[in-house]
Amino acid sequence: MTVLRFLGLPAGVKKLISILAAYIIMLTAPFSVFTTPEEASKAMLPGDETFSAAAGERWTVGFAKAALTPDDVGEQTYYIAGYNSDNPAEGVLDDMFARALYLDDNTGRGGVVFCAVDCVGLSRHDINDIRSAVIGSGRIPGLKSVNICSTHTHSAIDTQGLWGKSYISDGKNAAFQQSLKERTAAAILAAYETRRDGSLYYGTADVGDKLADTRTPIDFDPLLTRVRFAPADGGAGVYIVHMACHPELLGRGTKKVSADFPAYMGKEIEARTGGEFMFLNGAVGGQISSDRIDDVLKDPALDCEAYMKQYGKEIGEIAVGITDETALMPLVNIRSQPVSLRCDNTIFRLGKSINILNNDIQKNRFGTKMDILTEISYMELGNRQIGMFLIPGELYSELYSGNFLPAEEAACGFAAEYKPLCEMTDCERSFVVGLCNDQLGYIIPDNDFMNNEWLGFFDITKDQFGRTHYEETNSVGPETARTILEAMDALTASVR
Repeated sequence: MTVLRFLGLPAGVKKLISILAAYIIMLTAPFSVFTTPEEASKAMLPGDETFSAAAGERWTVGFAKAALTPDDVGEQTYYIAGYNSDNPAEGVLDDMFARALYLDDNTGRGGVVFCAVDCVGLSRHDINDIRSAVIGSGRIPGLKSVNICSTHTHSAIDTQGLWGKSYISDGKNAAFQQSLKERTAAAILAAYETRRDGSLYYGTADVGDKLADTRTPIDFDPLLTRVRFAPADGGAGVYIVHMACHPELLGRGTKKVSADFPAYMGKEIEARTGGEFMFLNGAVGGQISSDRIDDVLKDPALDCEAYMKQYGKEIGEIAVGITDETALMPLVNIRSQPVSLRCDNTIFRLGKSINILNNDIQKNRFGTKMDILTEISYMELGNRQIGMFLIPGELYSELYSGNFLPAEEAACGFAAEYKPLCEMTDCERSFVVGLCNDQLGYIIPDNDFMNNEWLGFFDITKDQFGRTHYEETNSVGPETARTILEAMDALTASVR
């Protein structure tokens, strides 16, 4: 489709030709690049059929990490993901890591793995490769759930293929992808080997003044949640920090590989406590970022690197400074289930058809219908103390809170009639873990989901209020939010 750049046609005509070409490619794409529901879910462990209220005597926790950054950045071509295509990395500011946590409540029902990878996103297909390596090793007996999240840094090496040299070129480096999967699996296995007995505590801090929402409605989770593991042997612990914020503070001009502010949050935690850390991102769709994101994107005088490092340091200080903690009962419940999402996004369908996008997608015989095969999970720590909704993408915060735009302010002119996630749990504290076990882009309420009238997902449109709708071009479709919320409602109801 790059040939269209050289044709003297209006932009709209070029894009219409692109759409037609995309459909032709989809119709002729081989079935070998697609998959089936059975194949897509074979590495997903379902977890607990029903949730228990009977706690164990103690927590057992293991932690390990693995550096993922290749040694030849700047010599070999690695594209940076998150902003512009054709942006090869010229160096390394800080390493990409996989950080793995093994968690067991000693009730005899098995352990749970959480792993956070410093990247913009990982497909479920790649995550299942990691799971298969871990499960197939046989080295973690009784394992009931493996969950792998992306921190969503916008300055790491492309792991999705969407930021290559051109519109139809794959931005992934095959050798790096394989190395990432192998090292992440090794970190998970090492976490199990390092397990120690101890206690878990959780606390929160208000960081709302450090966050901003750049798309209406202005709605975000203002709380940073810290889960701290204190080993019984008195050694250094582990700090799990959850906060909903895009790690994009190096800005569009970044040329260096970086985990962005979570890396410097972690450096501060390590310096102050001697312990390890893990960053879990939240509901960041729409777009939740730092309070100075406009300066990051628009002020050429801002030293983005210095600002990013200072922001991370301040978040680390806040995380360490939490003193009001509650002990978590030794009890972990989790349930996972597959979900099929209608894929309306022509760009996603094209990307899969030419084998750039590596999400699990099923198509019908004629290629006229495609579904993304993904999963959701719900997890609780303690006896209804912390509830965690594990979501495969960038969820809009109002889908958790219920603070939707009213019909008269929504782009599509009707009310969003959803049961929000917050009404699906009665835990003391609950939140979304985003980009978990898949990366599907933005998950948007249907009443504010607006595409270009005739160019669909190929062009950004504006609504009657003058608001741009960029995020729709990077979403699966308008039915995604409803499908995920209805599936989560059924899942949470089934475990009681």
